[in-house]
Amino acid sequence: MEPKDSTRNEAFKGFTNDACPFMPCHQGVKREFNCLFCYCPLIAYECPGPYRVITDRHGMRRKDCSPCNLPHNGYLQSWSFIQKWLERPVLWDGHEQTRYQVDLPEDAEPRRGGPQGD
Repeated sequence: MEPKDSTRNEAFKGFTNDACPFMPCHQGVKREFNCLFCYCPLIAYECPGPYRVITDRHGMRRKDCSPCNLPHNGYLQSWSFIQKWLERPVLWDGHEQTRYQVDLPEDAEPRRGGPQGD
């Protein structure tokens, strides 16, 4: 078995579970639906995906990423997107989303900085 970074077979970057009772869980996916990141690894981090902040019954602020399809839109694209954002993760501090304004881009490259160029 070859290590992931030296193999030409990219099957580990995604799969689609057509038997999932929640399929399709996100609207607007234009490529292969990637179920690999069913639970997004960016949930605890800053990210450009559209989210809203909710307060649960215990007073905890949480991200609701329901409208986001970035981790699901294409095997290679979503893999690249997640890997890029995990290179330098920044913990999410509970604030409303103001730093990034993303219209679900077609490419997998995350924006560096926000509207103010941070």
